[in-house]
Amino acid sequence: MGESISTGILAKWHVKSGDSVKRDQPLFELETDKITSEGNAEASGVITLKVEAGAEVKIGQVVASIEEGAGTSPPAEEKPAAPKPASAPDPAPQPKEAAPAARSPAVRRLAEETGVDPAAVAGTGKGGRVTKGDMISAAEPATRPTGAPTPTPAPPAAAAVAQPGARQTRKKLTPLRQRIAERLVSAQHDAALLTTFNEVDMSAVMELRKKYQEDFVKRNGLKLGFMSFFVKAVVQALREVPSINTQIEGDMLVQNHFYDIGVAVSTEKGLMVPVIRNCDALGMAGIEKAITDAAGRAREGKITLADLEGGVFTITNGGTFGSLLSTPIINPPQSAILGMHAINDRPVAIGGQVVIRPMMYLALTYDHRLVDGREAVTFLVKVKQEIEDPSRLLLGL
Repeated sequence: MGESISTGILAKWHVKSGDSVKRDQPLFELETDKITSEGNAEASGVITLKVEAGAEVKIGQVVASIEEGAGTSPPAEEKPAAPKPASAPDPAPQPKEAAPAARSPAVRRLAEETGVDPAAVAGTGKGGRVTKGDMISAAEPATRPTGAPTPTPAPPAAAAVAQPGARQTRKKLTPLRQRIAERLVSAQHDAALLTTFNEVDMSAVMELRKKYQEDFVKRNGLKLGFMSFFVKAVVQALREVPSINTQIEGDMLVQNHFYDIGVAVSTEKGLMVPVIRNCDALGMAGIEKAITDAAGRAREGKITLADLEGGVFTITNGGTFGSLLSTPIINPPQSAILGMHAINDRPVAIGGQVVIRPMMYLALTYDHRLVDGREAVTFLVKVKQEIEDPSRLLLGL
């Protein structure tokens, strides 16, 4: 999980005790202060859970055990029955059960701990074999008073249950949400944040997408979005205004000479910023593929720490949710972040005439300790120029 992560919340189990699982099958979700990831089965067999959903666990802690081969082993070979005397009547048929010697150590242990006789348990394993899961299921009703209702499983500790008529529900913040809160507050306390705004006419980009979208999809298997244009525009602007591509480390000013751009992705667990590497060397299709892949893994909980580290600049698109204007907060230790917003038709003056154009507000929040106002405005104007004349992006101007 990375050296900086020592604990997490086991947020959700995908299986329950006694289930048969297969190797590499997703078993649980682990939430940490940086990412949400899945834990997979290391072997096939029957699983026994040792930790409840919602519990805080240490990295390296055992949260379940898997009895390899349980539930799939063949029954013990039966010896041929000895010939019966002719005069002896046939005995009454007995329930078919594997020989005691064929029972697994886990079944024998559960028999000793719970007092449940395996011979009285209907086996669901191959050949009617009694599995650990069968023993666990048989033991649960044995521990309840006769006639007592089957208890409803308790919700995870992190879940909130709304009672009828309740005015509030309460639930514990996830580690990821706590970390997001800490970083946002820290960014505002530790940096001198200032935001500058501009607006951009999206007509040229929208016309270009409309003209070449079909061919782009046929060749690359995915649509050409707006984000790839803004990523390329940001790379060009960073080249022209290198002070934006800097960060502070202690008493040192670090100038970056690479262009790994973070793209904010909204997930059910919170905001994540996977980093698209070497954007200066990628074409539009390469950027779109990288963004689609990273966003998909983030939403599926398959993102890794390496995917989130090392970015020099971040782009966030509040326009996806209809935001008209906002002041984004930088992603430390980066010195700036670009906020995109909703595209709306608005009247604008062009060549002395009032025309209706699809307009977007842009917001650049920057750390005034590193970036002066002149540099911030120059950067944002450069992004505006690139988007309003996308042919400049193709020519690297």
